[in-house]
Amino acid sequence: MHWLRRTERLLLVIGLAMLAIYVAARVYSAVLSRAEVSRFKTERIRVANGAGSIDLQASVPDFSLWSKKRIKDYEDSLAAQFAPADGVLRVPKINVEVPVLEGTDDLTLNRGVGRIPGTGEVGENGNIAIAGHRDGFFRGLKDINLGDTIEMLTASRTDTYIIDRIFITDPSDVSALVPRARPSLTLVTCYPFYFVGSAPKRFIVQATLADSSLASTNVSARSHDETSNVTQQEGKR
Repeated sequence: MHWLRRTERLLLVIGLAMLAIYVAARVYSAVLSRAEVSRFKTERIRVANGAGSIDLQASVPDFSLWSKKRIKDYEDSLAAQFAPADGVLRVPKINVEVPVLEGTDDLTLNRGVGRIPGTGEVGENGNIAIAGHRDGFFRGLKDINLGDTIEMLTASRTDTYIIDRIFITDPSDVSALVPRARPSLTLVTCYPFYFVGSAPKRFIVQATLADSSLASTNVSARSHDETSNVTQQEGKR
């Protein structure tokens, strides 16, 4: 019976060790899940010289609408290193606060949302086009309406955009990426939101800067041909 007691103790030790590893992994994941937003906001504090009126509360992604696979992909992406975020995108209506990274490759869109190359730069005039996964950060767009607001936080300010257009189109249609008459923001994701497999359509949300006097009304003009050369990686989402 002595060997049985030793076996029981050994199994208990192994069980406690596994529990400790699991708890440590969850804590590590929770910390890193806020890393991109927190790092950006820390830089914002520095640039703003400690302006106390700015809300710098970081948020953890709301996984309630996410697919299980996308949650796993997000957690796996936490081990990767990324360049500092260009900004933070907020959509209050659907409880989204997410770092805006450069590019639209799978790893980037697993961690956050990505600025589509060739479109407006974050914090500048133009049409800033941002892609996100339909089963991750951008799934909540299914509940968005005209008139809802979108916020873009940069190192020096927060710009508010008002949604004025929502439509569905084909992946080959890049007209939504062309500069508009006023500074704007365009969100792109795949559609239908709960389609099994590679979704055949694109869901587009466009918004105009609420106070265009904050930026020049002479929006930088890019030709349609130049915009049409934008990398067509959203077909992978």
